[in-house]
Amino acid sequence: MTDGVLNVVLGLVASAISAGLGWLAQSLRRRRRLERERAFFGLPAGGEALLVVNRQASATDAKSVARDDVYALMELSALVRECGARATLTGHDEVRQGLGDKTEFCVGGPVGNRRTAAHLESWLPGVAFVDPPAEAGHPVHTLLVGTREFRFLTSREEPGQRAHVLLARVHLREGSRPVFLIAGQTAVSNHAAARYLVAHHRELARKHGRDGAFAVVLRVVNARAYGPDVVEFEADVTDAAVSRPEPAAV
Repeated sequence: MTDGVLNVVLGLVASAISAGLGWLAQSLRRRRRLERERAFFGLPAGGEALLVVNRQASATDAKSVARDDVYALMELSALVRECGARATLTGHDEVRQGLGDKTEFCVGGPVGNRRTAAHLESWLPGVAFVDPPAEAGHPVHTLLVGTREFRFLTSREEPGQRAHVLLARVHLREGSRPVFLIAGQTAVSNHAAARYLVAHHRELARKHGRDGAFAVVLRVVNARAYGPDVVEFEADVTDAAVSRPEPAAV
């Protein structure tokens, strides 16, 4: 074998080894990312997740679901599949089980979702959805966390409206599966929060830990023009959300 041919062969071998090592490194990175994602969501390969569906608050049919809530459930279903787990869809008024055995994603505020109302009462007592003031001119509930109010703003007050959504994770104990709560003022805000959770779970894990509970409020800007695409972080309300409010003075 001549020196020229030998150099070519050695170059090809070196390239093959380099490509193989690069592929292996990328595979390991992807696997580590996937394992961290599974740990954060409590979704091991072959595991199960419960997706709790709310009803459309303005509808007369108890089984009616808003279109953007359906989109939110689709985003969450895709996340579950990506983790190699299985998703089960159930209505908010059909859930008859405790917490911790499987990951739960609960979509919708307490007005249209009994399961959300139970979670707020049990684990996030500092959170409430209250009737708007009479002068507001709309029926959308105000999100109240502790003493802080997050009002829905109509197009008269802000271009394209402004809505808020509570995104929270309740982690009961070590070894249990978490509950993710998405409680928005509108169906579009629920959809936006589902997207935010999928896109920013690494950031949330870094800030709150793999097993930590958290509650944050997101702001959806100009939903009429942008739908659920423009969502901004508004506030970390974890401490206020988990604190039971002081009883009113008599």
